[in-house]
Amino acid sequence: MEEEQQAPPLTEAEPVLAQIEEVPVLAVRDTVIFPGALLPITIGRPSSVALVQSLGENRTLAVVAQLDPRVDAPGPEDMYEVGTICVMHKAIRVPKDNLLLFCEGVSRIRTRGYTGEDPFLRARVERIPDTEPAVTPEIEALRQNVISLFQQIVTNTPNLSDDLSQTASQIVEAGRLADFVAGNVPSLIASERQRLLEILDGHTRLIEVHRHLTRELELLELRGRIQSQVQGQLSQSQREFYLREQLKAIQKELGEGDDGVRDADDLRQKLEAAGLPEEVKTEAMRELNRLSKMPSASPEYGVTRTYLEWLGNLPWSISSGAKVDVKRAAEILDEDHYDLEKVKNRILDYLAVLQLRPVLKGPILCFVGPPGVGKTSLGRSIARALGRKFARISMGGMHDEAEIRGHRRTYIGALPGQIIQALRRAGANDPVFMLDEVDKLGRDFRGDPASALLEVLDPEQNVSFRDNYLDVPFDLSKVLFITTANVLDPIPDALRDRMEVIPLEGYTEQEKVIIAFRYLVPKQTRENGLDGEAQIQFTDDAVRFIVRRYTREAGVRNLEREIGTICRKQARRIAEGNTERIEITREVVEKDLGGPRFRTDTEVAERTRRPGVAVGLAWTPVGGDVLFIEAGRMPGGNKGLIMTGQLGPVMQESVQAALTWVRGSATKYGIDPDLFKTSDIHIHVPAGAIPKDGPSAGITMASALLSMLTDRCVRPALAMTGEITLTGQVLPVGGIKEKVLAAKRSGVRELILPHENEVNVREDLKSEQIGDVKVHYVKLMEEVVELALEK
Repeated sequence: MEEEQQAPPLTEAEPVLAQIEEVPVLAVRDTVIFPGALLPITIGRPSSVALVQSLGENRTLAVVAQLDPRVDAPGPEDMYEVGTICVMHKAIRVPKDNLLLFCEGVSRIRTRGYTGEDPFLRARVERIPDTEPAVTPEIEALRQNVISLFQQIVTNTPNLSDDLSQTASQIVEAGRLADFVAGNVPSLIASERQRLLEILDGHTRLIEVHRHLTRELELLELRGRIQSQVQGQLSQSQREFYLREQLKAIQKELGEGDDGVRDADDLRQKLEAAGLPEEVKTEAMRELNRLSKMPSASPEYGVTRTYLEWLGNLPWSISSGAKVDVKRAAEILDEDHYDLEKVKNRILDYLAVLQLRPVLKGPILCFVGPPGVGKTSLGRSIARALGRKFARISMGGMHDEAEIRGHRRTYIGALPGQIIQALRRAGANDPVFMLDEVDKLGRDFRGDPASALLEVLDPEQNVSFRDNYLDVPFDLSKVLFITTANVLDPIPDALRDRMEVIPLEGYTEQEKVIIAFRYLVPKQTRENGLDGEAQIQFTDDAVRFIVRRYTREAGVRNLEREIGTICRKQARRIAEGNTERIEITREVVEKDLGGPRFRTDTEVAERTRRPGVAVGLAWTPVGGDVLFIEAGRMPGGNKGLIMTGQLGPVMQESVQAALTWVRGSATKYGIDPDLFKTSDIHIHVPAGAIPKDGPSAGITMASALLSMLTDRCVRPALAMTGEITLTGQVLPVGGIKEKVLAAKRSGVRELILPHENEVNVREDLKSEQIGDVKVHYVKLMEEVVELALEK
């Protein structure tokens, strides 16, 4: 580690070095002392103060720079290898218990090992004598160039004394001149000074200093040009100011009035009509009085005027004012969305209470479900049912807290946050406000938007929401906030606690068909310029074929895309001259969409025809899916258990628990216990490119292993889910509705579920969603074996 952090090797071979001596080492930050330089150093670390106090008559110490100035207690590994041996002439106590040292550099040194670290650093060092080159015409020319450049820099730098130029011109030696100039050029950073300190050859060091001086002089000239341009711009601004003042005087003589006065009057009328609360009105009038006394050319004039326009345009007292009609609202919700009874009932309950008690704080609802199930469109329907304005902002990828609370007016281009901006666009203080994709909020050094939302989504706090730009309270308690998310896990617990979570699970095949005929087909025929059934008609069989073989999703987004593709194909046929009405059948679907993309309903039965294959169920953010678990055995015994298919750590533990149970029950099921010693067992979950994890495949793993070892096939069209323990108990799992719907989509006819999940099936699933699927509830793995494996 020390070899990686030490300084780069010296530029040339080292000369013969003096005898090694032991001295205390003073570690300094961003400071390099050159030989011959007298430099003040302020110290305050206890170790540095102890070092100074330990010096006796011999006031010699080594001054060595730190590799990283941020280290508070540097050790040997934190120091450069090359430093300077110095003599401390004076130490003066300064405020805050610090010491000001006046140290004069004597010679370069190289540390040869540290002998102590407490109470301060001590090291064995070698003095490195400088190598001064013989004076040649080339070196003399270089010396004069360096002196000339240094004199120009001193002339153009106010804080450098003119005596430095005279002193530099009297130095003959190349190395001494390089050290003197390097120690007095303020633009050199510590790392550049350290590099110059490590160059021993005077000629090489002077060349490097010449390069730095050339760069510094170019920067000084550039700064001078910029300063001249700025002064010219200021002169132009002053000229414009005087012209504006003259124009005002002329307008006043002509009786045309002052724009500033007219602006103030217009803003006063707007603020009076806005219905501001008393606290807000007081602040607005104070800012308006400031504006009226401010010249219109002032930079603050535009900022203050924009602020007052925002205050005047916000809907402080404007409400939608629609009369609550519960029956009409129910009709609108049923008209716009099929099913979703739980959500509709919650909205109608809210409306009923609002009808009885008009002053009611809005609930904070959170719709959670896979993509395409209608979360965002449901928010629009709720606004229509309530007779309110609808506002929406997308939270996906938002990582700046100012997007919620706004920027302070001290920043150029400051604006209120998205909440206030959306209310201004809505034009009412009680809209239905949708915060989309709240589970995809980001966070970084600019703040945490999720924490900023805590105030917005808390009915007890949002009555006085204070945007950073407005800096006055705004009442958000009348707003009906609705958030949407695909999953709840990324949402912080404190934010989730403020929301009423309403899950929106996926649709069954029958529900998708109904939604397609009620909403998707009419919408796509209209958007693609078709005259409804006069030019295109979808059959029930064709829509079911699209659902089964071209889409595999919880929502209906891909189904709408496929229907839209078929409508565009028909529009093209009509544009090409074929105006006949077309009936969409399976054959037309395959012609327009290509071959089917997903497996048939009989794949589950086909895959389980051989021993060692079982069907499990998985939950995903976009709905449920089926998993095929395959188990195999081969002679060997050296590798033991092999697991493939990108299994996560939890699923790997489920495999091990399942194998342990199978080995423990080997005798009961007629399996030779010695078989495990002479065989390797392989568990594979196909679709290896997709990561998989979770505990719910435990009983499926055990069934696949037992099927393979007993040569008994798993019954066709049967799937299962549940966690297994080492004692063979079957524990409950989550995502039951999504898993059951996925099993039904895949053609499963029998399901094995944990006994404790029976309540989820009874409450979350309707009878038509389960259909003809037979569900078995089990408590022990022995029951699973009895149901799953063929006799």
